[in-house]
Order: sequence, then structure tokens, then C-alpha cells
Amino acid sequence: MSMMDDDRPKKKIAHEIGQDLTLLSVAELRERIAILQDEIARLEADIAKKHSSRSSADQFFKK
Repeated sequence: MSMMDDDRPKKKIAHEIGQDLTLLSVAELRERIAILQDEIARLEADIAKKHSSRSSADQFFKK
């Protein structure tokens, strides 16, 4: 293995819903769970932000 191989960017882990999990190790599965939990938190934060924006707009227009 050459030094140049280590300098290549590592492929970003992506999880596909319904993907075959048989070839993944426990560590890889835990890493994917962490990635998905972070994504859930990001989505929930965006929902909260949109609810807040909607509430502000509703207050402004007195719905």
C-alpha cells in the first residue's frame, strides 16, 4: 500500500433505507445509527424552526 492511498478522501458513509445489513459489523451498524440519530435531530430542529416561523406569521396576521 503506497502513501498516496492514505491521502485519498474517504468515502462518506451513507445509509440506504432497506439496505442489506448482513455484511456490516456491529461498529458499522452503531456508526450508522449515530448518523441517523443526528439526521433525525437535524430534521426535528428544522420542524421546530418552521413551526416557530408559522406561529410568528399567524400572530402577525391574527389568524
